[in-house]
Amino acid sequence: MAENLPITMKDIARALGISVATVSRALSDSPRISSVQRKRIQDYAKEHNFYPNVIGEALRHNRIQPLKVIGVIVPEFVHYYFASVLSGIEEKARACGYRVMVAQSNERYDKEVAICDDFYKNKVCGIIVSQAKDTKQYDHFRRLMDNGVPLVFYDRICTGVNGSRVVVDDYNGAYAAVSHLIETGCKRIAFYGSPMNLELSKNRYNGYHDAIVKHGLKVDEALVRLCDNRAQAEAITPEILSLPAEERPDAFFAINDDTAIGILYTAKRMGFRVPLDISICGFTNGERAIACDPMLTTVEQRGVTVGEEAAKVLIDQVEGTLPRNEVVMRVVRTRLVVRDTTR
Repeated sequence: MAENLPITMKDIARALGISVATVSRALSDSPRISSVQRKRIQDYAKEHNFYPNVIGEALRHNRIQPLKVIGVIVPEFVHYYFASVLSGIEEKARACGYRVMVAQSNERYDKEVAICDDFYKNKVCGIIVSQAKDTKQYDHFRRLMDNGVPLVFYDRICTGVNGSRVVVDDYNGAYAAVSHLIETGCKRIAFYGSPMNLELSKNRYNGYHDAIVKHGLKVDEALVRLCDNRAQAEAITPEILSLPAEERPDAFFAINDDTAIGILYTAKRMGFRVPLDISICGFTNGERAIACDPMLTTVEQRGVTVGEEAAKVLIDQVEGTLPRNEVVMRVVRTRLVVRDTTR
């Protein structure tokens, strides 16, 4: 159980062997509950750091409108993609009269839990989140939903929680990219990916794998590496490019542009010609893709559109246009942008 996130009325009821209705009445000082029982329940709630969600309670009884503040969790501000998603969220939120409260998890589960706790205490009307890389427990998300706080996941969706999500078409984006590499003459294609607990990593790997198999080539698992940033790419690529010619890849497909640029920098430093000797494709289409030399072939993720769609789904659930218990899935199409790192 996550220690920092407050318990719910369901948790109190379960622990004390009473109904949720009894807990609710006791916490509201209802005379229908005996003074002894009220004190028992209130003491337990205080001892276990219970924070009543007055916004959620009021909404359930249609007494007030929610505070128009949306909480947004980004893994890291430095990534162009997350910044573009945030731009889309802010644009849509502002147009609908909402403000945005933003925090970054720095790819840490413990910080993500603390942010969820803070957002809950600050009575945000809903949260848009891309989970941290090392998040493998989801109690903090489930508890928010149990307390009536709608969640919408983007990019890194949480398969452990039945929540709404907005994602790009990772599989088809990867499939198109690798197919392009093969159709331009590449036969040994390396894949640099993120941890496989992330759904987007699985989907991009599957797109990579299926494109190779369907074009009659074989997947060499020795060329599949866990690597999703520039520093890692610069550290491991020299070993791969130092393999004998028959074992060396003639192309790389990277999970994001930063990783692809790390490959590009290393290949050039080692004397390889891009794309004559080595083709490289990324995934993002951020500003860095056109700032490198040669300019990077990449899959465009359309982060602004993802942000706009995520905000729209959340606001519709907050305002009742969409039922809060309805799980909404939106997929944003990708587009292959061919530049000079591929033949």
